[in-house]
Amino acid sequence: MKPSRLSTLAAAALALAAPLAAQAALSPYSQNFEGLSGSSALSGDGWKIFGNVFNPDGSYVGGYGVYGAPNGGAGFSAVASGQGGPAQGAQQLVVYSDYNNLSQPTKWVEALVFQERTIAAGDSGQWQFSFDAKKGDLKPNSSAYAFIKTLNPAAGYATTNFVQIDMTSISGDWNRYALSLAVDGALAGQLLQFGYAAKATNYTASGTFYDNVSFATAPVPEPSTYALMFAGLGLVGFVARRRATTARS
Repeated sequence: MKPSRLSTLAAAALALAAPLAAQAALSPYSQNFEGLSGSSALSGDGWKIFGNVFNPDGSYVGGYGVYGAPNGGAGFSAVASGQGGPAQGAQQLVVYSDYNNLSQPTKWVEALVFQERTIAAGDSGQWQFSFDAKKGDLKPNSSAYAFIKTLNPAAGYATTNFVQIDMTSISGDWNRYALSLAVDGALAGQLLQFGYAAKATNYTASGTFYDNVSFATAPVPEPSTYALMFAGLGLVGFVARRRATTARS
């Protein structure tokens, strides 16, 4: 695959040229991967890919993308079947390194599979990325993680926020995971990405399964009974003190 981000740069330039509307652009997303079929199933649902290549010493070689996510093949992602429990159903997403990349025997290839949104001036609040996951065929020396991050197109796509969960050593049983990021108007015009990464070298297996993906505003914790009680006592105390002051004046 040829390194290219020209289409994304052009889209970003157009977005920056237009005035930012004071309205929200982020919207909830959910996917259980049931019924997705065909080579363009994931790209049609908005999933994208990007590859990073590193030398054995960890130094960065370069990146390639952004492209639509493939469904199947030797690189990045596929809709798998038969890996779910009762809560996951018949189909799941599997993410793995890009084994099409011919530098695999000597370098590390990090494959990113993600959804991408542009943050608008009116977007704010705590956004949560949650999902089910279990270990696939990931072998020692390979690694995986889930992430939510923001990038600034006006600064060479510099990463401005990055939250991750290491998925390398998770169980072979399904469990629920979540991570979140605070968004406000200061991030307007930046890209928000949430998704998964797999990193491997020498064609070592790196697959991890995901399902029941959700991206939504995080629920606001309800105050406990004690918090409500003490809040009420504070209000009563304030009223009592106010009445006493009024009586003396």
